[in-house]
Amino acid sequence: MIALRIIYVLNIIVAGQIAISAMFNPERAAATTFGNAYPSTEVMRLVGCLWLGITVLSILGLWKPITFSPVLLLQLIYKGSWLLIVALPALRNDQPFPTGMAIFFVIWVLVLPFLIPWSAWLNGTN
Repeated sequence: MIALRIIYVLNIIVAGQIAISAMFNPERAAATTFGNAYPSTEVMRLVGCLWLGITVLSILGLWKPITFSPVLLLQLIYKGSWLLIVALPALRNDQPFPTGMAIFFVIWVLVLPFLIPWSAWLNGTN
């Protein structure tokens, strides 16, 4: 449970800050979070809303770690997909992509499978 709570706290800090930046100052998010790899568009606000959702679910996860742990599976799926579909091809083709985000996503994708409470899900325990 402590490891889950640590992940939730990290989600709250990282995703929360990025969410606010992307929703309310997409130009800043384009420069910082996205490393100027992409232009500032309304899509950044959409991504900010997704990260805000992750932040809210992570706040709730502090009180009910197992109940809200599916948010970690969502992160594993979307971060892993982004790495395979966006970052890896950009890297191979020498195209711009947010390398800082990619490094963070790689770490997250490597760590999450060990923290997701698979057995609790399979046994139906909360």
